[in-house]
Parts: sequence; structure tokens; C-alpha cells
Amino acid sequence: MLNFHRQNMGGLDCVVAESDDTSRQTLAMIVMHGFGATGEDLVPIAEELVDRDPSLGESVKFIFPAAPLEPAEMRDYGGRAWWPIDMAKLQRAMMLGDFRDLRADLPELLPAARQHLFDLIDDVRGATGWSLDRIVLGGFSQGSMLATDVTLRLPESPGGLVVWSGTLLCENEWKPLMPRRKGLRVVQSHGRQDQILPFAAAEWLRDALVDAGLEVEFLPFNGPHTISQPAIEATVRLLKEVSH
Repeated sequence: MLNFHRQNMGGLDCVVAESDDTSRQTLAMIVMHGFGATGEDLVPIAEELVDRDPSLGESVKFIFPAAPLEPAEMRDYGGRAWWPIDMAKLQRAMMLGDFRDLRADLPELLPAARQHLFDLIDDVRGATGWSLDRIVLGGFSQGSMLATDVTLRLPESPGGLVVWSGTLLCENEWKPLMPRRKGLRVVQSHGRQDQILPFAAAEWLRDALVDAGLEVEFLPFNGPHTISQPAIEATVRLLKEVSH
């Protein structure tokens, strides 16, 4: 059974899900939520993963940080963001079919979000003594973009990367960094009817990662902007393999 508690790491309010007995932990999974979600949005996924493989409850520390920004229009329901998104611009690009132009975007506040995650990882490593290959980064939508960005910029490869409904961003910066992560295990999923981030954008990211030599398990599904059950199952397999 998982124990849920709050802890500040990297200057972020985090929900941590872990066994009462942490002596058998060998891995941390840090999961970032999407734009406009609350910091607790993805927390139930920890139980979903453990339900499929109870051994993960003992071996994995699950960490769910809340994004640092609380946009005024989301304050009533606790929605948060890793960096601002111009939703009108995004929707216009979807309607006009020119989403390709957005893949080179360099969000102004992405570096600040990145530093929070770097600091969070440092806090985890300081408390556990683990190397970077004992940490899996993942996220949904905007959170998966942050996970990808940090994965590419770490001094060494993490244990794995999980991209649920993500996209190619910062193309001119990301692509030159990708070969440094050759051989890294990646779980990537995306809905063919995604109304927020088009399926083609997921294919751009997949192709770039594969071309750079990363080991990508790509899981397309018929559905919208969400996390599919096959993606959960693939994440279980990744965690199981990395935790040993």
C-alpha cells in the first residue's frame, strides 16, 4: 500500500507516493502534470501502476510536483502551468494546419521550470545517494515537454523517459542534444484524435528521437488528449526493468 504525503523539493510543492518501508526503493519516477491541471492531477496514476505490478510499490518512489505558476484565469480551481501558453495561438495553428511552425518555439519561462526540476532531482539524489540512472522522468502534455527538455540537458542519461501526449518543442536546441541520449528507453503515447496537440506532432518527436538512436516504444491509440491504458502498461514494464 502506498503512503501519500507532501514534501517541498526543488522549490516545488510535491505529492510523494511511496511504501512505508523505503528500504527496498531503487528508483524514483518524477511525473509532471499538464498545462492548467492541478498539482494532484496525475497522483492517482501511482496506484494504477502499482495495481498492475505490486512490486513497484516497494521499489519506486513516485513524485508529483505542482508547477510553479498559477495563472489568474485558473486560480478558482487550482490550475497551474510550467510556462504560459497562448491558447488562442495554439488553437489557431490547429485550425489552419500550420502547427509545424510552433515546434521551434522557445518558451520564455521554460528555463525557470527546467531549473526547478534540476533542483528537485538534486534533492532526490542528495537524500538517496542515487545516480541519475535511478530516476525516470515523465509527464503528460506540457509536463512531458518539460520532462523531455530536462532529459536532454542532464549531464548523464536518466533511467528512462515517459512522454504521454507530448510534442516536439525547441527543435533547434533539442535535436543537437538528442544523440547524447542514444540508447535511452522512451515510452511515448499519443491519441490519433488529439484535439490539443496533433498526432503529427507526436510523430515529429518520435522520428527525431529514433533518428538520434533512442529506443522509443511508440504507442498510438484511437482517442483524444489523454493517457491510454497501453501507455500505463508500457510504463509499468519500463519501471520494472529499470528498477532492477
